Amino acid sequence: MLLAIDCGNTNTVFSIWDGEQFLATWRTATEWQRTADQYYVWLSTLMSLHKLDVQITDMIVSSTVPRVVFNLRVLGDRYFNTRPMVVGKPACLLPVAVRVDAGTAVGPDRLVNTVAGHDLYGGDLIMVDFGTATTFDVVDHDGAYIGGVISPGVNLSLEALHQAAAALPHVDISKPQNVIGTNTVACMQSGVFWGYIGLVREICTRIKGEHGRPMKVISTGGLAPLFQQSEALFDAFEDDLTMHGLTVIYNYNKERA
Repeated sequence: MLLAIDCGNTNTVFSIWDGEQFLATWRTATEWQRTADQYYVWLSTLMSLHKLDVQITDMIVSSTVPRVVFNLRVLGDRYFNTRPMVVGKPACLLPVAVRVDAGTAVGPDRLVNTVAGHDLYGGDLIMVDFGTATTFDVVDHDGAYIGGVISPGVNLSLEALHQAAAALPHVDISKPQNVIGTNTVACMQSGVFWGYIGLVREICTRIKGEHGRPMKVISTGGLAPLFQQSEALFDAFEDDLTMHGLTVIYNYNKERA
């Protein structure tokens, strides 16, 4: 069984893959101080609760938080007797090499999303990920990552408003009934919601103009459906995009081992 781990700035997702489907997926807060022993106690308890009597034989990790990788490697070595593949490391091969400026480090999550998108939809894609940052990743016709855009995440923008302006409260993002807000919360929600609608539409339009070929726009991340319900911004939404990409990269490396 494969244990696929996607460690983001906010949350870390663990999924167990049997070669055909995910048997279970669990999410925990990302904390670089968490030890391998703590990971194992947490993971083994959840597996027991879900009556998953399986043996983990392989691991693959994508992490935007480098300090977490060490303990995840110890988790694999100590408890599953396996050395995890780590996306972004030289030993972990990608189906198509990235084409960006020399010396540029591309986030592992963006590489994984690129691989997943190409596997599911082919080339000429814009992958929009609503995470801690809102990222736009451009996939060329052959599946290569060729660049993108990084903007502040939706919740990060709301938190910045709350922290920087004492009179502005902390609010949850939702689609406002009207563009013109009649109270502080509604004004903030309108600004963020319609602001991000405009941001996504404008950036995608400009990427398509530069790329010069028809492109599909694929979204992922928890807030993508919220923005899709109002405007036809995306051609498709993929909830498990990153986890799917990890299985594709794992299989690609196993075939060449």
